[in-house]
Amino acid sequence: MTTSIPPAAPTSELFTLGQLWRPLVAMTLVIVVSNIAVQFPINQWLTWGAFTYPFVFLVADLTNRAVGAQAARRVAWLGLLPALLLSAWFANWHIALASGTAFILSQWMDIAVFNRWRSQSWWKAPFMGSVVASVVDTLVFFSIAFYASEMNWMMLAAGDLAMKWLMAVLLLAPYRLMLPRIGLWVPQAR
Repeated sequence: MTTSIPPAAPTSELFTLGQLWRPLVAMTLVIVVSNIAVQFPINQWLTWGAFTYPFVFLVADLTNRAVGAQAARRVAWLGLLPALLLSAWFANWHIALASGTAFILSQWMDIAVFNRWRSQSWWKAPFMGSVVASVVDTLVFFSIAFYASEMNWMMLAAGDLAMKWLMAVLLLAPYRLMLPRIGLWVPQAR
């Protein structure tokens, strides 16, 4: 079964905050929830954040598919500031700093890899972007967030990365379901 993949919007087109509000709110909420959840280990290998954070890649990929890389980068930057402030309030500043650094680097990577695979089968761009960006995110986040802590952050990072890769596969289903409705994610100007 072939899927018609909507083309990205021209990179010169600027999207208003009114058009980007859905991905902005989603991005901010996922980051804040994940920064709270990462503080609660499930076992030696996982925290609850491993289940929530991969949704940032879904948000970025849907935005990238709907309106292009420039708008996806804008959502990442604009979603970052309120997410960091809220994370510093609800989690702690160390988690917020690690999260912000890892988030923006991994978003650049996700968007770049997604664009490299954009014209391939519908699942390749979001899967490859998420897999590669997860490595960057995990290494940067855990090395900053838990470096001087008593937690075995390298073991947590390994478990986190494995879960992010599993989530990259599982999140292909909602990504695929959204493709025919991509205009609902970021409505185009009329």
